[in-house]
Amino acid sequence: MTRARQFRGPGAVLLLSPLALALAGCRHRTPPVAYQPPPAVAQPSGTREGTPARPAGPGSTNAQAVPRGRPLFTEVGIASWYGPPYHNRQAADGSIYDQNAMTAAHRELPMGSIVRVTNLANNQSVVVKITDRGPFVDGRIIDLSLAAAKAVGVYRAGTARVRVEAYAPPAGYDPVGKWCVQIGAFGDASAAVRLKNELMRRYGTAKVIEFAGPTGHWVRITPGNADRATADRIAQNMRIPDRGALPYLVRLN
Repeated sequence: MTRARQFRGPGAVLLLSPLALALAGCRHRTPPVAYQPPPAVAQPSGTREGTPARPAGPGSTNAQAVPRGRPLFTEVGIASWYGPPYHNRQAADGSIYDQNAMTAAHRELPMGSIVRVTNLANNQSVVVKITDRGPFVDGRIIDLSLAAAKAVGVYRAGTARVRVEAYAPPAGYDPVGKWCVQIGAFGDASAAVRLKNELMRRYGTAKVIEFAGPTGHWVRITPGNADRATADRIAQNMRIPDRGALPYLVRLN
């Protein structure tokens, strides 16, 4: 089971009270892209913000593989970062999240994707591996590890406008992917349970779970065939009274 994340920056844990589902207008989402590449890159915890770690010798975990060629996918938007209380917790890909490694969370890129993130304010770049899911905050496109945030000058500001460029995907990459819709976080577990029960009645063939994360309780609905089109229709047709609690389309693999 993957673990939900709520990321640093403005905003608090969302509280949902009356839960209702109704048809809503379509919401535009950037199509996902597939890729893969080298391993995660660790960065010393003492690295100063804006000063990327110097590559070490061959075979070192600090040796960062710089992507070559043209990116297969590019998007521009707001980046944030996350550290405690997620440090040493399980990430969505099953690994243990290390805030001092060069990793990031993205909602739709395949796990293992290698991406270059460039802070458009200072033109500093860092290469990270996608190992987690998020950010689950409206308007943000990627959540950097603490070390990656320091490397590109996002750490102190909390957020920054960045360009994300994804490169070649890994072996065994699934071009279709498995998809779900995730909603939360609920400060009150009973509110999450009520939404779960309502979704189970509405979507009898889907898998619906409620689970706790560091920021509260979440609800996830996975269609029977877990395809993107079905998950997207569910997200588009869902309306929660609290406008801050948006349904997010999330790739599972």
